Amino acid sequence: MMKLSVNLFMTLDGVSQSPGSPEEDPRGGFARGGWLMPVFDEGCGRAVDEWYSHTSALLLGRTTYNAFISHWPQVTDPEDRVASQINQRTKYVVTSSPVDEVWADTTTALGEDFLDRVRELKTHPGDELQVHGSIQLARTLQQAGLVDIYRFLIAPVMVGEGSSVFGSTNPASTMTVTSSTVTASGVVALELTPGEFRQAAAVVENGRDSIQQ
Repeated sequence: MMKLSVNLFMTLDGVSQSPGSPEEDPRGGFARGGWLMPVFDEGCGRAVDEWYSHTSALLLGRTTYNAFISHWPQVTDPEDRVASQINQRTKYVVTSSPVDEVWADTTTALGEDFLDRVRELKTHPGDELQVHGSIQLARTLQQAGLVDIYRFLIAPVMVGEGSSVFGSTNPASTMTVTSSTVTASGVVALELTPGEFRQAAAVVENGRDSIQQ
């Protein structure tokens, strides 16, 4: 059975919108795109390569799919394993309109019943059904309790506005960190699994500061 993973670039203030360039996703008047590129180093590249080594299929929102179309089919370097995964793996696109001919043989459109389709896809054999970018889709999947793994590259950057996968309507959860590294430019690569929300309290017991579970 495949696990569903959400793989995102993120600023310190939680924004994942338009990390690659100012033109990538200017929706809502967002003018600070391209914030990741100044700090994207070899360590970031290794982390992303590791993400895609688990790809059995891709699940994308329409905006991210269109952004991928404009870039990845042009990357034909046989040594680029990320490009090979993106170009060759099956892509499921959540959209209300037909997709273009690009990648037609690897693309399936999902409509209004996409959550049921995702639940069914997770029962298929494989490693991971991966979401990349697609912030609104990732948020919907999180709210539906379908996400098994979160991976983030958290950049030492603050943009003050923009779209985030996290919001006030998300379910409470305590994450377990399964992997963490810091790259030379200070980007934190995290892999986490969601779990039951836990609470504790700071108390004084016998004159000692302690935590009461």
